[in-house]
Amino acid sequence: MPFFFYDPTMILLIPAIILAIWAQARVSSTYSRYSKVRSAQGITGAKAAQFLLNQNGIFDVEIEAVEGKLSDHYDPRSKKLRLSADNYRGQSLAAVAVAAHEVGHAIQHNKGYGPLQIRHAFLPVTNIGSWAAFPLFIIGFFFQTPLLMDLGILLFAGVVIFHFVTLPVEFNASNRALAQLSSQGMLLEQEVKGARKVLNAAALTYVAATAVALIHLLRLIILRGED
Repeated sequence: MPFFFYDPTMILLIPAIILAIWAQARVSSTYSRYSKVRSAQGITGAKAAQFLLNQNGIFDVEIEAVEGKLSDHYDPRSKKLRLSADNYRGQSLAAVAVAAHEVGHAIQHNKGYGPLQIRHAFLPVTNIGSWAAFPLFIIGFFFQTPLLMDLGILLFAGVVIFHFVTLPVEFNASNRALAQLSSQGMLLEQEVKGARKVLNAAALTYVAATAVALIHLLRLIILRGED
């Protein structure tokens, strides 16, 4: 019976890990490149976000700066759009693109976008599964308790579903962002191409995370079958 941490199924993770490393390197290099390119209008990420929110009739979302690099996110519970300090104050294509992407999430929330609602519904299961699934499975694996292994698999399946639902949410937010930046004339045509590269690179990290999660689930199922 293979050890959980050093079993043969670990080889399945290699392609997914390579993809994750490559995706992270690409988003870092792409963001770094376009964070040095000032937008023609010289608008900051915060002002771009506020303008787009107003244009979409969203007046109850607060924009604030937060610490950290690429820590940008939209919090639907408090209706706050949080931008990392560089993107909040920055006037680069990267700053405007990221800010517009987060506005895309605010628009999704405002319009009741289905996949976003599903993702929020799975969030409690994901929070529990992300820290409890593997310990439960390991305990069940070594102590020959199928119920615990099955519970671990079930909880982690919720995490995988969360990752899959996240993909359309993120791609849709990026598409909304690029459409808004173009239609509102906030970026020139050639600048939109740069913004698209930034958002596409960021999207790859979600694809990689989903691949890693899916392979982990497959490993659990394989190990469960060998028990």
